[in-house]
Amino acid sequence: MSVRTPSSEQPADTVHRAGFACFVGRPNAGKSTLTNALVGQKVAITANQPQTTRHTVRGIVHRPDAQLVLVDTPGLHKPRTLLGERLNDVVRTTWAEVDVIGFCLPANEKIGPGDRYIAKELASIRKTPKIAVVTKTDLVDSKTLAEQLIAIDQLGKELGFEWAEIVPVSAVGNKQVSLLADLIVPLLPEGPALYPEGDLTDEPEQVMIAELIREAALEGVRDELPHSIAVVVEEMLPREDRPADKPLLDIHANVYIERPSQKGIIIGPKGKRLKDVGIKSRKQIEALLGTPVFLDLHVKVAKDWQRDPKQLRKLGF
Repeated sequence: MSVRTPSSEQPADTVHRAGFACFVGRPNAGKSTLTNALVGQKVAITANQPQTTRHTVRGIVHRPDAQLVLVDTPGLHKPRTLLGERLNDVVRTTWAEVDVIGFCLPANEKIGPGDRYIAKELASIRKTPKIAVVTKTDLVDSKTLAEQLIAIDQLGKELGFEWAEIVPVSAVGNKQVSLLADLIVPLLPEGPALYPEGDLTDEPEQVMIAELIREAALEGVRDELPHSIAVVVEEMLPREDRPADKPLLDIHANVYIERPSQKGIIIGPKGKRLKDVGIKSRKQIEALLGTPVFLDLHVKVAKDWQRDPKQLRKLGF
């Protein structure tokens, strides 16, 4: 069994590599948190509640020797609904297209039927290297971790395949996260970068959502305020205490204008225009994300933001 710790030496590899890796695992196994930790910025929606990832979100890790494109899939589970079946299809399609699969297993939970279900599916994918990523190691002591590592090694043997690596990580404590990237890179094909330097994701949902709100806000006031509106999504959080089959995503966004006099134009008489903006953009956001949304909009003044470099940076320009 090959378990990697920080002292493991890495072979020198001077060629440039680029390719795709995906993290799979039961819902809430720490896949999105790990993607965010590797990329170094929040690109996937993370929650303490399962099933928040509805789309394949790619995070891009740029290194001098490689570009690693991370594909974050919904959690694979025994489907109970048509949406569940479709999400599982998304996962399997992704597996067939990536260069490396990382199977996330939380250190603080014993291997269960859900994990075996996924491992069995993985066993049928012969060619793709599979790394077992033991997540949430900050939640257990060394004895529990050692037992989990042995159990995971055994799981592969039972199903007739060998893990390319078994890596314990803590995304929250940032432990061994960069080591994980070091171990994935040699498994990628040689080749030039697939995305421009500086791109962190090719599907920045918050940017797309902000754009949909901005479009709706401009409708009817385009002539009066053609470039004066900027939108920033401040927060996207799944509503707590919702049943798994009735999720709700809370989105808090600010609509910025340049002068106090423009506030009334955006809000409209008795707030009607802003309400319309909310209704119209919410429908489009729900279509984009595939999940019900509660949209909270506020109008704020950012004085002459188009001419202020500090304001521009804050507003994402």
